[in-house]
Parts: sequence; C-alpha cells; structure tokens
Amino acid sequence: MIYKQGFDFSFDENACEKCGGKCCIGESGNIFANKDELEAIAKFLNLNFEDFKQGFLRKIGLKYSFQEVRFEEGFACIFFDQNRRKCSIYELRPSQCRTFPFWEYFKKNKKELQKECIGVCF
Repeated sequence: MIYKQGFDFSFDENACEKCGGKCCIGESGNIFANKDELEAIAKFLNLNFEDFKQGFLRKIGLKYSFQEVRFEEGFACIFFDQNRRKCSIYELRPSQCRTFPFWEYFKKNKKELQKECIGVCF
C-alpha cells in the first residue's frame, strides 16, 4: 500500500495486475514527459531522438506529449501494450504516470478517480 502526505486515500499497487490499464486508456489527453525521460525512452527503443520524436511524440506548446492511438471506444497511450494490457515502458514511464493517482486534481475529483483506478482505497 502506498500513502502520500496530503492525500486522504492510499493506493494498492497490486491492483494494477487486475485492472487492465484503465489509467492508460480512455478519453484523449496529454501524457507529458521531460527531456531526460524522453531521451531515456528513445535510448531504450534504440532510436535517435529525432526518429523517436517523429514516431512517438506530438508537440503541445513547448512540451512533448506521447501520441495516442485509437483503442476500444477511446484512446490509449502509444506505449500501452494492447494485448497484455500493460505499459510497455513501465520502468521508464514518465513522472506523470509514476505519480498517478496522487495528482492534485484527484483531491477534489474522487468519484472520477474511483472510476479510473481500482487500486485507490479511501
């Protein structure tokens, strides 16, 4: 069980095995990563940064977001393994993904969080 100061819920990371990747799929959104995170993923994929940008990223203002692909009735992160229903770069996932579900947004949107994550315990 994971607890984070300032949050009135905890997270059971073992629930991820049963979840099917609900945090990686759904409505379209942005999945931001910083330069170091992006460079590490490009290296892991054995791609130079330009090729990685072309194949996996989209520019949003001054930042980069992972591309999305159509999946089921919505979208999935381009790094979501649709067959295994897991993140294909889990060990290198960006901080936006690493900090889920402990986002400030969910402090006030608990019903939405309950729908999105079966590992949250109130």
